[in-house]
Amino acid sequence: MTTTRRTISRPLVAASLATLVLTTVAAGAGLLVPSLYRDSEVLLPQLYGQDLLTLVVGVPALAGSLFLASRGSHRGYVAWLGVTGYLLYTYASYAVMTAFNPLYLVYVGLFGLTLFTFVAGMARLDAPALRRAVGDTAVRATVAYQLAVAVLVGALWLADVVPASLDGTTPAAMADTGLVTSVIQSFDLAVLLPAFALSAYWLHRGRPWGYAFSAVLLVKATTLGLAILAMVGVMLADGQAVPLPQIVIFGVLTAVGLVVTGRFLLAIDPARGSAAPTSSPEPAVD
Repeated sequence: MTTTRRTISRPLVAASLATLVLTTVAAGAGLLVPSLYRDSEVLLPQLYGQDLLTLVVGVPALAGSLFLASRGSHRGYVAWLGVTGYLLYTYASYAVMTAFNPLYLVYVGLFGLTLFTFVAGMARLDAPALRRAVGDTAVRATVAYQLAVAVLVGALWLADVVPASLDGTTPAAMADTGLVTSVIQSFDLAVLLPAFALSAYWLHRGRPWGYAFSAVLLVKATTLGLAILAMVGVMLADGQAVPLPQIVIFGVLTAVGLVVTGRFLLAIDPARGSAAPTSSPEPAVD
């Protein structure tokens, strides 16, 4: 049995190719140009760790998933969206958090490119077809993992934010950073963690968009988890103290995320349905 598939659109391919070039420039310059970042000494190891993971893992993952998606791969399409989501999160943070430097417009360009690519890619995703392609094999583990991310990371951030709010001070995560507010905690508490909770609920209820968001969030979360571990490694090498609960929570969530993400992607069977519609039908490739 074959299924009809339509490949990723040319404008989205072009946007992702531009993202690849700009991301390579941004992450490469961050690692190779010592005077580029003008941020506090506390933030620099985090930026270097992020750039290292982006260059070593993010760029190849985007290139590989884009190639597979352009060939009609179910797995490639959701992986491409997930990696694009990771880069959206990363360069949204750089655009509003890092001190102004010569690559500011590159960060803003990447923020815009990945935002519109992600939204357009999600709009073109055939959620009911993806639900058929996945089946029910990996549902329980995926629901549990997403709820764990929402609860554990939410508790970790709130334990830092709530006491500071009540005491009229600033969260410990902001100490010596020079930041006027905690950008990462804002993004996570306002967008990312609610997305995990809602996605888990929809998936538990068997709704097609629960499958779609779960597939994308799994890839995004695993990639981001690896980036956080890279940051922690650089911070420890720099002699900075990192709270043990953060190391344990992100380490465990990333390790489990790799397993759950792999299981979910492998459960996608192109014979059961098509996941990524585009302009002209063609046989599924996986």
